Parts: sequence; structure tokens; C-alpha cells
Amino acid sequence: MAAIAQKSLFSWKTVERSPEILRLKRVLDVLPDEPLVRALEDERKGKRNDYPIAALWNAIVAGIVFGHGKIASLIRELKRNAELREVCGFDPLLGERAVPPDWVCSRFCAKLLRHGRLIEGMFHGLVEEAGQLLPDLGEDLAIDAKALLTYGRKDPEAAWGVKTYRGTKPDGSTYETVKKWFGYQLHLLIDARYELPIAYRVTPANESEIPYLMTLLEEVEEKHADLHKRARTLAADRAYDNGRDKAALWDDREISPLIDTRDCFTHTGGERMRPLDPSRHDAIYYGPTSEVACKIDPFEVKEEKAFAAMQYMGFEKDRQTLKFRCPAAAFGLECKNREACAAPPLVRDGAFGRVVRVPLQTDRRLFFPAYRHSRTFRNGYKKRAAVERVFSRVDQVYGFERHTIRGLAKMRMRVGLALVVMLATAVAWIRVGQTDKARSLLRAAA
Repeated sequence: MAAIAQKSLFSWKTVERSPEILRLKRVLDVLPDEPLVRALEDERKGKRNDYPIAALWNAIVAGIVFGHGKIASLIRELKRNAELREVCGFDPLLGERAVPPDWVCSRFCAKLLRHGRLIEGMFHGLVEEAGQLLPDLGEDLAIDAKALLTYGRKDPEAAWGVKTYRGTKPDGSTYETVKKWFGYQLHLLIDARYELPIAYRVTPANESEIPYLMTLLEEVEEKHADLHKRARTLAADRAYDNGRDKAALWDDREISPLIDTRDCFTHTGGERMRPLDPSRHDAIYYGPTSEVACKIDPFEVKEEKAFAAMQYMGFEKDRQTLKFRCPAAAFGLECKNREACAAPPLVRDGAFGRVVRVPLQTDRRLFFPAYRHSRTFRNGYKKRAAVERVFSRVDQVYGFERHTIRGLAKMRMRVGLALVVMLATAVAWIRVGQTDKARSLLRAAA
């Protein structure tokens, strides 16, 4: 926290702090803001010093903590709340006269734009401290992108973003939903267990999500090597469905990709079920979302009756293969295609049934260590919902649901400050041994 050297005839320490003020105090105590405050003070040397730099900075942090979307709202609260003025560092003897006018705070925010790297430094400093306090932070990761709308069409740096959602209804028909917005996009990598941000980027809305998966991971590897080594899984929706990235996650980092798979067969006009090995006649097929199935009835027209999903037996790390077992032997189904199944060489069809091993190299987009249709994948993929909850807090607690931010630099600064405050609040809880409350943004760490 920025130190305030001043004398006071009256101190709020003589009475019990309000919970809101205590929450702000905890955040200010945790923030590694000394380099930023020192840089701002160095810029001011030799100039007017009517309002202390540290007090202005603490006031800006207070505005984020308490969800003030506009400077004017923050100024009104400072004039009304003497306890808040005292905690921020304004001279309590001056009363309302100690509160700066709107234009002073606006100019101060403009100066903060020149110190984006120091704000990022605070973010990474808090991530590093959280990683030291929590030995399992970073084991389960999740990534997603969030639309940051700009309300107005006069922002020259904003762009139109488009997301298209396709799927298949229960009756077999397909649907397509298109979402458009004007503004920016927040790419966020979080710890799925504690729901804390680990790395982020803010870009115009028209940039693709896919490149930022590896970009953010590489940033974590560079700045938080110990945290990166802990990573075991990474969950993401099908927007990040890319074979090269899935292969790199597992081959280079041993991070199991829990990334949903797009149906690229139905919408490209190809066959829905394709032979696992097209070079020979066999009964083993795979589908558009990596389902491995056996064609138990070659004369059945309906696909749901012609194919039966093979029983998944697990991932063989030493062979880098997914292991499956004959569905007829595993589930007692009637198989009318045994001749085709027995045609390939080295096939043994005993009481246990045929065993099929699918190498990951068959298709790195479709096949990865956590089989897409296994319980392991389903349970791991549920952790992706954690990033949606973080986005909800960004919107509702820190005011991004309705804002007046214009310009990419301002948006990056404002998002960075919000994530810094989120991390500082969590670290305050962890420091007092209440890790289970690290997600609580509206209460003070006791």
C-alpha cells in the first residue's frame, strides 16, 4: 500500500471500521503498487502537488472495489464519506475540500495509461504470491473469451465481433445461431479450482480466440515457471478446437486438453461415420466428435441402429493410444458383422471380445488423452464453467456490464485494474487462512 504521511486530530481507528471500508483497506494492504506510485510521483516532481499521488491512486482503487463505473460517481462518494477519504489518504481536516474535482481524476487516469506495464506487473506479482500461498494453484486451467461491448459507434479502435454457434437438435436437424457485438474481447486464462485469473489479453472484437490459447500459456511459462509446471488439464469450449494446439498441449507440456470437439463432418457434406482404417475392410468406425463405434449391422439403414459405441477402456500413456473393447462382448449386443470384424489380420475374437487401440496420431484434433465421450472428459470439462463465473463477476461486480470506456488502451487498463483488484481480494482472504472465501469479492477478509 502507498504510505500516507500525515497527522490527524481524529482517527477512524478509534471506532469500528465499516465492512466496506475494511474490504478496501485489505485490498490496499495487499496491492504491490509501490513501483507504480513511485513512477507517478517522479513524473510530478517540480509540479503542483495539490492532491497526493498516493491518495488519488487509492481513490481509483476504491472506485473499482465499490463498483463506481464513472469518475463522477466516485467523487460524490468521496465527498459524502469521510471515512473513505481518510482511508484513501486525503487530509481529513479539509473535509470535502480535500476531494479532487473530476478533471483531476480524469487526468490522473490518463497518466495511468502510460504505465500499463506496471499495472501488468502488479497483476503478475499477485499471481506469483497466490501461487506461493496455494500449492495446487494452476493444476486445472480453463480459458475462454468474453465480449466487451462498446456502447456507441465512435470508438475507432473497436471492431465488430461475430460468433457462430452450430449444433444438432434431438430430432437430427441442425441449427445455427449468430451473435454480433461491437467493441473488444477479453481472453482470460484462469485457475478452474479457485476461479482466479492467471493471464489475460484484451483485443479488438474481430480477432480470433484460437491463437491466444498458446499465447497465454507461453506467458505463464515465462513469468510463472513453477505455476506452469503444475498444470495438468486445460478446459475450453469448441472455439479452441485445434489439432495443433491439442497436440502441443500434450506432447510439449503434458497438459491434458479438455477441449470440446466441433462436428466437421455433418456441415462439410461428408459421411458422418468414417472407417478408422480406410486402407482395409473393417467394422470399426469413428464419428465427427471422435466417437469410436463398431458397425454391428451392415444392412441397417439407420445409423443409430447400425453402429454401437465401443466400450472405452482407458488411455495407454506408454503406447499413446486410446483402448476400446468390442461392444457385443462388453454389453451383450447381437453382432451381425463378425465376419468383417474378423477379416483384419491379428484380430482375436475371444470371450473378452476384440480390443482396438486408436493412436492419438490418427487425428490430433479428435483424439487426445481424455477420450471425448468418457466420464473423465465430462467431469473435467465441467470445470470450464468456472471461467463463466469469473466473467460474471467482471460484469456485475466491476461494472463491465454497463460502462463508458472508449479506446483499446483504456479498456486494457480498466480490465487490468479490475483483475488486479480481484486477485488482491483473493490474496487477502488467503493470507488470513480463509482460502475457501477467496472468490468472495463483496466481503472483507477478517
